[in-house]
Amino acid sequence: MKITDIQFGMLRVPLKTPFKTALRTVDRVEDIIVMVHTDCGHIGYGEAPATAVITGDTHGSIVDAIRHYISPRVIGQDIANLNRITQLIQGSMEKNSSAKAAVEIAVYDLWGQLYQAPLYKLLGGGDPVITTDITISVDYIDKMVADSISAVDRGFESLKIKVGKDIGVDIERVKAIYAAVEDRALLRLDANQGWTAKQAVYALQTLEDAGVKLELVEQPVKARDLEGMRYVTERVHTPVMADESVFGPMEVIELIRLRAADIINIKLMKTGGISNAVRIADIAGMHGIECMIGCMLESSISVAAAVHLAVAKADVITKVDLDGPSLCQYNPVDGGVNFNESEISVSDAPGLGIREIRGLEKI
Repeated sequence: MKITDIQFGMLRVPLKTPFKTALRTVDRVEDIIVMVHTDCGHIGYGEAPATAVITGDTHGSIVDAIRHYISPRVIGQDIANLNRITQLIQGSMEKNSSAKAAVEIAVYDLWGQLYQAPLYKLLGGGDPVITTDITISVDYIDKMVADSISAVDRGFESLKIKVGKDIGVDIERVKAIYAAVEDRALLRLDANQGWTAKQAVYALQTLEDAGVKLELVEQPVKARDLEGMRYVTERVHTPVMADESVFGPMEVIELIRLRAADIINIKLMKTGGISNAVRIADIAGMHGIECMIGCMLESSISVAAAVHLAVAKADVITKVDLDGPSLCQYNPVDGGVNFNESEISVSDAPGLGIREIRGLEKI
């Protein structure tokens, strides 16, 4: 099975409600879909969102990176030589992690199709059912409380609360949500780099002193401020998770060396795909560090790849934040992974199991 061509499409799916963080507001998924064709008729699917404020990738840069730098290296390669292909993808250019991820996901999809096995089994096996949290966008307090109660009533047992806009209001937001959901859900805070180190310590200590129990706080300070991350980690009881501070394996090693965080958030769009995500999980596991598997605003195509990885690496990836498809008004994919509110289940279809993508615009 050899790669013969790579084609592109644009997928647009409206969200149920606007997605608001300290960094941006988005009302629909707009992702580049990658279709890797082979000489035996099989197609592998990948996906990349344009998340310029985090990865630096735009729709145009994703397509150009793949078309001019990645495609010339991988066309003609045999899918059986997976490690060689992933090395070619990663070595094709600097950065451009989302573009690399989209192609890698499609290649791994084909790898599963080649051996007629679901991807998670080739990555190590596991229980093909996992549970995700759901994001509560930053908003007026009453709206966030209402959204939290609705999510819990729908069966979500973990809520990811977006904060980082206003330190005083953030504290009141969390207190109100904690009081509203009581013991029915775990709360995860995500500041999206919105606080300084001192603000983060103040907010978290204030919440802890008020009796608010938090499962974790995600990326409280700027991505490059590892000293700030360590400052927070050393001064609060709440576990601190690194997200934007960690893109690849080398950053994970540095983070662990500095003891700057307790948990690592793996996202395929940051790691450049599955190969580096596996390396990060293995490094974290060696050091006894837990990981979360997360996503950007992605549909069920690339999130499916993250699900397969989470199933296979469940000993290290103990927390799941793969709610992208649940935030969409509809699922444009036939086949693949089944997303049913908080429960995500994987079929035994080969690769990612995707049969068709509806509403795809050709590029």
